[in-house]
Amino acid sequence: MISIKNIRKVYKNNLGECEVLKGINLDIKEGEIIALLGLNGAGKTTLSSIVATLHPPTSGDILINGISIYKNLNNYRKNLGYCPQRTNLDKFLTIYENLYRSCFYYGLNSQQASEAVINALVRFNLERYADMKVYQLSGGYKQRVLIARACLHKPKIIIFDESTVGLDSHIRRDLWNIITQLRQDGVTIILTTHYLDEAEYLSDRICILHHGEIKYLSTSDNLKKEFQCLNLEEAFLAFLKNNK
Repeated sequence: MISIKNIRKVYKNNLGECEVLKGINLDIKEGEIIALLGLNGAGKTTLSSIVATLHPPTSGDILINGISIYKNLNNYRKNLGYCPQRTNLDKFLTIYENLYRSCFYYGLNSQQASEAVINALVRFNLERYADMKVYQLSGGYKQRVLIARACLHKPKIIIFDESTVGLDSHIRRDLWNIITQLRQDGVTIILTTHYLDEAEYLSDRICILHHGEIKYLSTSDNLKKEFQCLNLEEAFLAFLKNNK
């Protein structure tokens, strides 16, 4: 479904140029969860932000079913949901108001927006909190609202960028169940995370980025077998030791 073709990203600073992504090539299958893993600075957030069209690549292309997204960005964005790491909701608006306002960014009319918000409140168990201000919510419920917002327009692709960072374990598990359900609904999910247990539980495949390049692309089970480890965290550390 998604073909990332030779994506490069170069940033300029006072010291010259810094190449963050070095010609990334990656095909992401329809309806799969793929986890982008790597140390800080590996390029995973940069790559996900380019796929989310938050930043342009220096060169390369992204294709959906063989057609460049840059030929019609608005149409691509209508099929894309994005759930950021940090809450960017309006804390003085209610949950309902935040979600309703967001619908118009996706081109929904007022009737469609009302229906989408009601469906989202029910689906993500937010009905009784609909009239609460965002600043009154716990971190877990703020993330739940962010996921609900990303799903308002029924996107085919959702990007989760470190969306469970800093949350308690039981809250993270609740969000994992939501993400799993989205995959069952046929949504393609790109997940960037530092939690290796999260990647192991959720992903169909893992993609390890190291110094701006893809160094591994397969299942977590295959990586564990390769390094004879019981869990993905141990295998990931063994992988890094072999790729200093």
